[in-house]
Amino acid sequence: MWENYGEKYKSFGGWYISGEISRQTKGAIDAFHALGKQCKDVSGGLPTFISPWIDGKKAIMGTDQGVNADAVSVQQHEKEWNEIFDGIHDVVDACAFQDGHIDYDELDAFFEVNKKLADRYGMQCWTNAESFDRDMPINFLPIKFDKLRMKLEAAKRAGYDKAITFEFSHFMSPQSAYLQAGHLYNRYREYFGI
Repeated sequence: MWENYGEKYKSFGGWYISGEISRQTKGAIDAFHALGKQCKDVSGGLPTFISPWIDGKKAIMGTDQGVNADAVSVQQHEKEWNEIFDGIHDVVDACAFQDGHIDYDELDAFFEVNKKLADRYGMQCWTNAESFDRDMPINFLPIKFDKLRMKLEAAKRAGYDKAITFEFSHFMSPQSAYLQAGHLYNRYREYFGI
């Protein structure tokens, strides 16, 4: 990757370490540290980021119904991610937690913990605002703008550095096969005065 793209293009500005975790999984710290170090070493220190998920009530398989009976508490999430960040902060610069696995009334509590931990370890804290709806019986449709707005506003209240989305091309692009995606994009543009 670095030989083909990184050295040739100024637009190659950093690395996304694509492994997704939510909890203190055995070996995760070592794996993320090794990948982050390799990315930094090969590129002369370009920034790296990860996008984990929160093991909340909605963290179920797409085919399952109901809620995650083993959903993580805010306190346990804080304990586990304190350990993870402690082990990776020297080679991972930013963390963009996926926001779709927790309920809307839990956003502020989890987001505040994520920001506090990121600040403690000198990392940037972003949100990965899922632009699809986990609350519908059909998996997955573009999210209503009011729900997306709630998530973005919670991230802003927590003082997050940036927001990214998963997955623009399917759930928010005017070129998506979903008609609703273009409408979501229009509401987003209206909200931000674009």
